[in-house]
Amino acid sequence: MSKMPKVLVLLNKSRIADRLILRGIVRYSHLSNSLKILLLAPFYQQPGGKLRALSEVENQRVDGIIANIDSAQMNKSLIAAGLPAVMIPIKKRIPGFHLILDDKNTPGKTAAEYLLNLGLRKFAFCGFENLIWSQMRSEQFSKAIAAAGFQTHSYRLPRLKVQRLWENEQIILGDWLKSLPKPIGLMACNDDRAQYVLEACQMASLRVPDDVAVIGVDNDELICDLTTPPLSSIALNHEKAGYQAAQLLDKMMAGEKVDSKTTISLQSLHVVSRQSTDVLAIEDHDLVKAIRFIRQHSNKVIQVTDVVDHGVLSRRALERRFRKILRRSVFDEIKRTRVEHVCRMLLTTNLSVSQIALRMGYSNNKHIGRSFRREKGMTPLQYRKEFG
Repeated sequence: MSKMPKVLVLLNKSRIADRLILRGIVRYSHLSNSLKILLLAPFYQQPGGKLRALSEVENQRVDGIIANIDSAQMNKSLIAAGLPAVMIPIKKRIPGFHLILDDKNTPGKTAAEYLLNLGLRKFAFCGFENLIWSQMRSEQFSKAIAAAGFQTHSYRLPRLKVQRLWENEQIILGDWLKSLPKPIGLMACNDDRAQYVLEACQMASLRVPDDVAVIGVDNDELICDLTTPPLSSIALNHEKAGYQAAQLLDKMMAGEKVDSKTTISLQSLHVVSRQSTDVLAIEDHDLVKAIRFIRQHSNKVIQVTDVVDHGVLSRRALERRFRKILRRSVFDEIKRTRVEHVCRMLLTTNLSVSQIALRMGYSNNKHIGRSFRREKGMTPLQYRKEFG
């Protein structure tokens, strides 16, 4: 009987992103042909715990490692261990290891597109300049906003450590938020940071979402539902990334040749909309009424004439306003909104494409496939396989 490989997993189980990655790792261990033992050190979350866990790899006969890397010393310990490993960099990229990193376009691009679709034309980003994943999201967001013809106001961390204590930084962050043009759409690097932004808004007497519409990342339901108001957030494919990390590590431990440049991408699944972005920052009330009608009926077959009949504008006037403010036609907005509804059903239900098509009022699978491919560049089944 072949030896069962042991994998040391050093992730922060208090964070939703790491818990989902861990779930993916466990799922792979359960579904793989040869059982994988996941060795979770109970002491690693204590001060110096990760380094202590790494010092035990020889005694514990560990065969591979999946871990967050948050210090240069930890990086040195991993190199010294000389074991196959998949890393999640915290502060900077780590040469020589396979990594789990954000895809080059998401989630920053997803947040930008979402806020732009709310009619917002002023934007901000709040994160941490000293963390690589936050830097990447800031760059993605700013690039997408710039491509739409707008600029991003970025928050800068206070220089002094004493200023970074939350009781002090809350005042600094609140003053920065008050200085921004309004209304503004703000992306926070993750849900934890978004929670701080919402607290600072409350302290600064800023209305959310009317003055500041806030969106986070990770969709940590505990945080999102407990904030005031509830936080909109972007769900990422953390569980799939964990599965892929375990799969890649399994190949390396078995001595298989793998591409030295393999990076596992974290990609956006969908936006979970909550009250923190429940706004259409458009002064044209007739246009707002039309957009809300389209979104409320995204699960039904509606035509441009239905949207016109719901309002007071002529079809020509409505089309002109859509193109001027949203930069697309009424029909384009109907198609886009329906495809986004299909995306959510593909990722949050076990319904077949045929069942989804029936519920959405598509005449057949070919019709839903053509519409979906035009918007997403892939079939519904490919989308579910890629992101589900």
